[in-house]
Amino acid sequence: MQTAQVAVEVLEALQTAAVVVDDSNVMVQATTAAEEFGLQPDRALIELELLSLIDLARSTKSSQRVEGAINVGGRAAKVWVLATAAPLGPGYVILTLEDRTEARRLDETRRDFVANISHELKTPIGAIGLLAETLQGATDDPEAVLKFASSLQREASRLGHIVQEIIELSRLQAATEVKNSAQCRLADLISDSLERVRILADSKNMRLVADLDDSILIEVSYEQIATAITNLFENAINYSDPGGQVGISLKRADNFAEIVVTDSGVGIALEDQARIFERFYRVDASRSRETGGTGLGLAIVKHIALNHGGEISVFSKPGLGSTFTLTLPLTASSEDNE
Repeated sequence: MQTAQVAVEVLEALQTAAVVVDDSNVMVQATTAAEEFGLQPDRALIELELLSLIDLARSTKSSQRVEGAINVGGRAAKVWVLATAAPLGPGYVILTLEDRTEARRLDETRRDFVANISHELKTPIGAIGLLAETLQGATDDPEAVLKFASSLQREASRLGHIVQEIIELSRLQAATEVKNSAQCRLADLISDSLERVRILADSKNMRLVADLDDSILIEVSYEQIATAITNLFENAINYSDPGGQVGISLKRADNFAEIVVTDSGVGIALEDQARIFERFYRVDASRSRETGGTGLGLAIVKHIALNHGGEISVFSKPGLGSTFTLTLPLTASSEDNE
C-alpha cells in the first residue's frame, strides 16, 4: 500500500488523473484530477471497460492500455479517454486516465480539413486543365479563345481566392494575440467595408442601409475587423435575391459594441445554424459555386471575433432572411465617450 501511496503522490504532482483499486476494485486512492472525472476514494469502480482493463493487468501482471469512449464517473456523456492499468502489488492496480476528447476532435477536424480542401481545389484545378486543353484546339476561332480565356481567368481567380482564404484562416487560428491593434472609430471602419461591397450590391440591384453610432471608439486590428464585416456583407448579398436589402446597425450594448447585419435572403435552417461557422460548411453548395464562395468566409469571421475577445451569432428562419450579430469588447477610452 505504501507503493500505491507514493505512486499517487507522484501522479498528483504531475496533475495526472489516477486511482488505485484494491482486490475488490474499490478505489482506495485518487488524485485531484481523477476526482474531476467523478472517481473518488472509498467507492467501487463500476465502469465495465475499466474493470476489464484492470482484470487484464492483474492476470497478465503487466501494464495494459485501452483507448475509447467511456462513461466515466457516472457522467451522462461519454468521454474519449486513454486508460492505462498497471499492477502495483498483491491485488492492487493503479489506473491512469487521459481525456483525449479534444485531441480526437482536433484530429477529426484536421482530417475533414484535408478532405475538404482536396475537394475544393480539385474542381478549379480540373477546370483549368480542361479549359487549357480546349484552348489549344481553338486557336483558329478567336471568339472561342476569348470565351475560354475568360473562363480560365475566372477559375484561376477562384483558385487564388480559396488559397488566400485558407492562408488567412490558418494565420488567424495560429495567432496568440491580435497584431497591429489600434484605436479607430468603428462607424468609419464599417463605412469602408460597405464601400468594398458596393459594386457587388449594385450588380444585384440591392440596397445597403446603415444605422451607425459614430461615437464608438474601439481598439482592434482595423484590417481584420474590416475583413470580418466585409465577409458578413458578402454573405448577406450572395444569399439574397436581386432587389433585396441588406442592413447594418452599430450600437453599444453594455461593455460591447454590437454590429448587426440583416438580410432578406433565403434564411438558414436550425440544423444548419449550429455548423454555419465551420470551415467549408455551406448551406447551399450550388449557390456557393455560382457566387464563387469558398465556405471559409464565416469561419474567418468567427476566428477574428474570438481573437478580439468577441463572438459571432446567427438568428434565422428559412424564407425570412438572417441576422448575424458580431459583438466586440469596448476599450476603456470608448466607454469614456458615453
